[in-house]
Amino acid sequence: MHVPTKRSLPAVFACAGLLLVSIASGASAFAEWSLRPRVKLSSDAPEGMCALGETVTFTAEVRNSSKDELKGELRWELETIAFAPEELEPIKIELEGRETQTFEYELEMKVPGFVKVTCAVAEQGEREVTRRERVGCDPTGVLSELTKEDDFDEFWAQSLEELAQVEPEYELIEVPQGDGADVELYELIMRSHGGARVRGWLQVPKAEGPHPALLRVPGYTQNMRPVDDTGGAVVLSFNIRGHGNSTDDVPGTPRDFWVRGLDDKDTYYYRGAYLDCVRAMDYLCSRDDVDQDRLAVWGASQGGGLAFATASLDQRVDLCVSDIPWLCDWENYLTLAGKTDDEEIQAWLSAKESRTPESTLKTLSYFDTMNMVDKIQCPTLMGVGLQDSICPPATSFATFNRITAERDFRIYQKSGHMLTAPHYEWVLGEMAARFGV
Repeated sequence: MHVPTKRSLPAVFACAGLLLVSIASGASAFAEWSLRPRVKLSSDAPEGMCALGETVTFTAEVRNSSKDELKGELRWELETIAFAPEELEPIKIELEGRETQTFEYELEMKVPGFVKVTCAVAEQGEREVTRRERVGCDPTGVLSELTKEDDFDEFWAQSLEELAQVEPEYELIEVPQGDGADVELYELIMRSHGGARVRGWLQVPKAEGPHPALLRVPGYTQNMRPVDDTGGAVVLSFNIRGHGNSTDDVPGTPRDFWVRGLDDKDTYYYRGAYLDCVRAMDYLCSRDDVDQDRLAVWGASQGGGLAFATASLDQRVDLCVSDIPWLCDWENYLTLAGKTDDEEIQAWLSAKESRTPESTLKTLSYFDTMNMVDKIQCPTLMGVGLQDSICPPATSFATFNRITAERDFRIYQKSGHMLTAPHYEWVLGEMAARFGV
């Protein structure tokens, strides 16, 4: 049996995500370094946020890094779902050798939402140099229209009933620990929806309980492993079907989870994945050494969406932590971030004549956390990266703002699809204050 490598809570969540990685080659890095226009873009919005009615000024600093004259153009572009962005005419620019000029664009924020501003500078006959900066306004006012079908609640009630009919067949396999270890480590195996076997790594403090418990759920394709420090809690680092060590009955390849079974809500991958998380909570609630009033779920990216879904479907959850969440506001997600998935979704759509964008969005609506979270009854925390292009903050807040229970959030101005130490310090502090760990 493979014994997993342990990692700290902040470390594992800092790298949790959709795992969409781009690596710049040395040649492309040199090509950008050698371009004559050097561009810096900034805004005057404090922490990247402003109030309704305020005007944000974006400043582009353009430097001609050569001794020769530079002629070209500068373009401003806006990307947002908050309003219909205007098309802006290009600006002709001329810079003497080694000269630096600044250009400004003023944007009045009249409605709640987020706007990504791109400044593109191109020398005649050369490729563009682009810089991007997103700002936000009144994030708690961001709302998207719900896409619930009439049988939405019935579908999930039936799904939970089907899960309850599956005998979990819990099995624990102890993993030997070194001398002085303060926790016991096990591989947990159980049956979930459809009889699929799913697994996770269970860490149980040796100290007398009952203990608070944390269910950790994975990012897209992420392999969850134990943590170095459980903080005195029972921690289940859980892999939904097809992830990590949960590939007995659901293959982990190809890594096409988000389009698997998408023809029908009954067969869609995330039906089983969401129910896997409920089954994991079933297990934690079955233990006498777990305090049933101190149960948390925490995930990032896909895991953030799974955390929302788990707390929506299972009212036993006492604290939900959703970071840089995915599986939110599908329609607008595909508008803002769909370029990442465009090739995959187009290939999937074209494989069958019966598949249409409309039918696809209808299926996705049953798994859109925006349509689910009104059922959450526990305090919920969310962290987002303002510059996140993989899970844009507008989609995260479209879900978060539908929660009627106690909630709080943090927006990190310079962060993209990864959060850093200050965020985890905040979350762990909140967990300590609420759970006494």
